[in-house]
Amino acid sequence: MKWITRERPKIDRIACPWLIKRFIDTDAEIIYVPFEQVLLKAKELDAIPFDLPGVEYSHYDDQCTFDYFLKKHKLKDEGLDRIAAIIRGADTDRLEFAPQAAGLSAIFLGLSHNIHNDHELLEVGMKIYDGLYTWAKHLFNQKHTQAPVEKLLLDVYHKYLKEGKKKAPAWTRELREMIQDQMDTNMSISLRQASDELEINPAYLSREFSKYFDNLSFGDYIRKMRIDKAISFLETTSYPLTEIAYLTGFSDQSHFTRIFKKQTGENPSAYRKISRKGKKDTK
Repeated sequence: MKWITRERPKIDRIACPWLIKRFIDTDAEIIYVPFEQVLLKAKELDAIPFDLPGVEYSHYDDQCTFDYFLKKHKLKDEGLDRIAAIIRGADTDRLEFAPQAAGLSAIFLGLSHNIHNDHELLEVGMKIYDGLYTWAKHLFNQKHTQAPVEKLLLDVYHKYLKEGKKKAPAWTRELREMIQDQMDTNMSISLRQASDELEINPAYLSREFSKYFDNLSFGDYIRKMRIDKAISFLETTSYPLTEIAYLTGFSDQSHFTRIFKKQTGENPSAYRKISRKGKKDTK
């Protein structure tokens, strides 16, 4: 089977061929052509186009083409799900999706600059995604500091930090105010927007954020804020779930329900019933 997409790939257009060749079609032929030739060549070569506006295999909602491949081919694999979040964050410049997204983006920006042959770049990229998948499947809980000497050095480092702990940098206060302002809107702030507003490198902000915000990544912290706001609406208003989803920045009710259940263990409607029953029982 032939698959065709735009030339000069970086992240998604390397990740999707990797996924195709490793999980969907091991004998697949990947073709890269200039943007304006993709659809014409697809017909001519009987190839399936991907990562292009208006074709089936492309971005949808806040997901990228890699996500669509997983959905379309029903690939259920925790390792692939972990990789998908990293690829989505790197490919859409929303680094809050996964802390590794900034690193993946940096790697492929550098490789794309150094390697001008698309198939040579794909060959290197296949090895990178093989390694990333092995980590995501088997080693994601493993840390570099597991060796005894490294642990000892880390203990010394943490002791030093504890003794000479510095105050939180000024940008943390500004960011808290920025996020709090969003509480009155629909919580649409992204890490990229925050870094632009604060004039801070997004990779630095992504790395440092958890130190000052409840040990959570930017994305997890914003999701927590959204769910906290949703809980307030569920407990104090009779707004329908679709409206609460909109007011708390979720793309639709199903997305809201999925994230709410993941965070609280209950779906929103059940949570509301339990909350109301609890209030009646205390009267």
